[in-house]
Amino acid sequence: MDVLLESQMSAEIQRLLTEHQRYSLRLEALMTKPYLSSDEQLEEVRLKKMKLHAKDLISAIEHRVAATA
Repeated sequence: MDVLLESQMSAEIQRLLTEHQRYSLRLEALMTKPYLSSDEQLEEVRLKKMKLHAKDLISAIEHRVAATA
């Protein structure tokens, strides 16, 4: 695999991991509340979807790297 491409994929994985962690932290903060407003409930759903999407992208990149290695 091209070193530049591998470096770009590594940087993208790192960016996605950072996003995933940020979503997790915000979800944890929401979960500490005894009650969520309507906006917070929508944010929770949106964060869960974005967190899952980031994880799916990470998996796809890792599989692509493994397939070309």
